[in-house]
Amino acid sequence: MLSDLRFTIDVDIFIPFHDCDPMGIVWHGNYLRYFEVAREQLLNQFDYGYRQMLDSGYVWPVVDVKVKYRRSARFEQIVSVHATVAEYENRLKINYVISDKNTGEKLTAGYTIQVAVDQKNNEMLFVSPDILFARMGIQK
Repeated sequence: MLSDLRFTIDVDIFIPFHDCDPMGIVWHGNYLRYFEVAREQLLNQFDYGYRQMLDSGYVWPVVDVKVKYRRSARFEQIVSVHATVAEYENRLKINYVISDKNTGEKLTAGYTIQVAVDQKNNEMLFVSPDILFARMGIQK
């Protein structure tokens, strides 16, 4: 089921000057922003973006992040962020690979893990809520 094209996305980002240090190298924390841009577009593909999450009664905080830096992205470089839903039953894990758009060289890889928290009682769920499965078109 996760082979469905709605569960993967490629987003191109032009590296602006304000994301870089004085040497023109992307500051390490900005890679998480690039993950976020891709994650938001990925979730919107199956109609469960952040507005829909809130409307459904759940918030989905990021509880774990891993970033593996291989090569630096640089000022004016165009990078492609590939994001894929890797897990969804008990948590939402999204894998990322950031590559140079022109050469395909892998620059950074990582993942984020989000868990559902019920807005009514502020309790974390240990199984993803039915609304996620419904939006993904997956029968439990």
